[in-house]
Amino acid sequence: MNENLDALKINFNTEGLWVLNSTLAIIMFGVALGITKNDFKRLFKNPKILFTGILSQFLLLPLVTFIFIKLINPMPSIALGMMMVAACPGGNISNFMTQMAKGNAALSVSLTAFATLISLVMTPFNLHFWGNLYAPTAQILKTVALDPFELVKLVLLILGLPLIIGMFVRKNKPVLAKKLMKILKPVSLIIFMIFIIVAFYDNLSIFMNYIHYVLIIVIAHNLLAYFTGFYFAKSMRLSFRDQKTLAIETGIQNSGLGLLLIFSFFNGLGGMALLVAFWAIWDIFSGLALATYWSKQKIKE
Repeated sequence: MNENLDALKINFNTEGLWVLNSTLAIIMFGVALGITKNDFKRLFKNPKILFTGILSQFLLLPLVTFIFIKLINPMPSIALGMMMVAACPGGNISNFMTQMAKGNAALSVSLTAFATLISLVMTPFNLHFWGNLYAPTAQILKTVALDPFELVKLVLLILGLPLIIGMFVRKNKPVLAKKLMKILKPVSLIIFMIFIIVAFYDNLSIFMNYIHYVLIIVIAHNLLAYFTGFYFAKSMRLSFRDQKTLAIETGIQNSGLGLLLIFSFFNGLGGMALLVAFWAIWDIFSGLALATYWSKQKIKE
């Protein structure tokens, strides 16, 4: 059964890949409409928060993920899926959840913008580095034509270009940007969720037969991500608002980007796609639950 899952291919056509590409670009464009140069300046004025946020997402989470993989020894394709999740930048809905949790919304937006920029390099690097550091996943990477340049180019087109265009529109047409942002954020999120549901439906027998392999792993991995962000921020003596923000930024990953990379470079490898697709649904549920819990707490410093 293990070998079957590692060799399993998720049914996904070219039209579906085009829809996913477009949806992710629109989501990023919608987020970028709310980003200004001041968001970047705000981070650089407080390098401690910048250092904590970036270190949490792009160093600590991949490291914690690697240790977790070594401890539980999952199937190679599932392990690579976990590394893919950890290599991606924070999810775009983290801004909404941070605001709901009474966290630092300005910090969340700023970190999303900066993390998106450095993910153009760090996402391919982390996937390649950690994937080759673990022997079972290194074997999979040897069988895949993973061109780092093509990987960077795809991430640039899906995240980088919409970020630049969105910020340009915000700067030159602020009124239009605010109107578009109100429409695009909920609409693009709904389209993404419909896409995930359709993908599950088209592969229903596969998911029903194999979902138990990733159910507990995704939940545990997601909890580890939240704890990593929260307690690292706490160890750095950031405020409680910033601790909540860092927890959400680290725990909500851009699973849509992960799926896109899997279907583009790994031909829908079963264990990877199954884990990342379930993560895409689970972290929305867990993020909303955590944000609701924190929203009912009294603010403490």
